Amino acid sequence: MATRGDILTTQEVSALLGVEARQVRVLAETGSITRVARGIFDRTSVERYRAERGSGRTRTWAEHTAWGAIAMLSGAAPLGLGDVQTYRLRAALREITDPAELAIRLRDRATVTTWSGHRSVIERVREELVIPGRRRLGLVEDDTTVDGYIHADRIADLVRRYRLSEDTTGSITLRYAYMDIDFIKYLAAFNRTLAAVDAATSLDPRERGVGEQVLVRRLELFRENVRP
Repeated sequence: MATRGDILTTQEVSALLGVEARQVRVLAETGSITRVARGIFDRTSVERYRAERGSGRTRTWAEHTAWGAIAMLSGAAPLGLGDVQTYRLRAALREITDPAELAIRLRDRATVTTWSGHRSVIERVREELVIPGRRRLGLVEDDTTVDGYIHADRIADLVRRYRLSEDTTGSITLRYAYMDIDFIKYLAAFNRTLAAVDAATSLDPRERGVGEQVLVRRLELFRENVRP
């Protein structure tokens, strides 16, 4: 049973997200936040929504553009955007100084879902994901949790095989994307930029801070090395 600290009322969600009560209901109906009863919402789902979307005033990039931006910041091989789109994206990245804004713009690179399952499947699930890894950021890996990328076409099969249940407080985070999974694997291994992007929207303040620090440095390097 959920305790008072685990839930929020419509009024509390409205204040936390800076939206009207009507918009809170829309968010619940679209699955953006989790409603546990009439006028009552799961706190974790609301906090995750806020971490990933901020105030809602920052425009997000489409998935392909977001991955192109991560490749640029990583200094990795380009994704193959058109000349005009590449020019505009470089210009936009040069203007960004706030890592939180960057994290929000990159939000649609993947859809983040959380699941629970028997602890015996954690390692097997881990083997099927692309995991940038906390260790690259100087953070300790937790063997009881897993957080990684999977192609959107494979998530249903993985969930079925390991009998996972969607759970906002679950220990398994699946980030599914339509981008070529080999390209995501390449970026994850290239350097710690992708790991920092993931960490920058963590609900854990320390992890979020570490991710943001890395992104600040990547943005600085980008401005220094890429001229208009």
